[in-house]
Amino acid sequence: VGDAVVLRLFLDKADRAVFMAFSDIEHPDLREDIQLRELTNDPRHRRVLITDARTPAGVALAAAMIDAGAKTIFAGLAEGWKRDAAIDRLESMEGVSIVPLDLTDTRSVEELCGEIGGKVDILVHNAEHVRPGGVMAGRGIADARALHDKLVFGFMRLAENFGPVMRSRGADGVNAATAWVNLLSVYAYANWPAYGQHSAAHAATLSLAQCLRGEMLGSGVRVVNAFAGPL
Repeated sequence: VGDAVVLRLFLDKADRAVFMAFSDIEHPDLREDIQLRELTNDPRHRRVLITDARTPAGVALAAAMIDAGAKTIFAGLAEGWKRDAAIDRLESMEGVSIVPLDLTDTRSVEELCGEIGGKVDILVHNAEHVRPGGVMAGRGIADARALHDKLVFGFMRLAENFGPVMRSRGADGVNAATAWVNLLSVYAYANWPAYGQHSAAHAATLSLAQCLRGEMLGSGVRVVNAFAGPL
């Protein structure tokens, strides 16, 4: 009685508000607190799927997840037979498992979900396909179609397959699915004419992410959108 505490507000699995009182919010053991882990999305001890691990951002995400204490990183790669520095870097990381994932191929997404869908606690969707061009000075419908096939329809393929599995595991004890994270361009909010088609694809993905958030409501799985500048 009389000790100073800090109150923090969280949402439980049913999206109801929960207050928790902490006497020492910097204590390292808090990351291991079972009750707190039920209310947060800390990667520690969790299994993470990165959907486009070949990109510089994908490699950086894998390294950051390992540093955060993630148990397993599933690094999604399309055309894994194409060796490059990113694959060498990923293979050198302890806890990283490279898995085949082509977001433009429905069967590829379905097969991977059949293998690891029930093991993914955090899904990080970071697919990128940067091409210049606006509407009048664009590079044609073919490029726009390729952009949308990977960014927009790739998101839909993931949502159709991994979404229901993660939603059903939102309260699955200590190994529950906890978060779906989208790495999007800030130009999803304000179109950049020099990359107008690319901006439009990210805007469409943002709208679908908002739809997914509504569909995940009450499951305990959080849909988080992170916006980056030019990468």
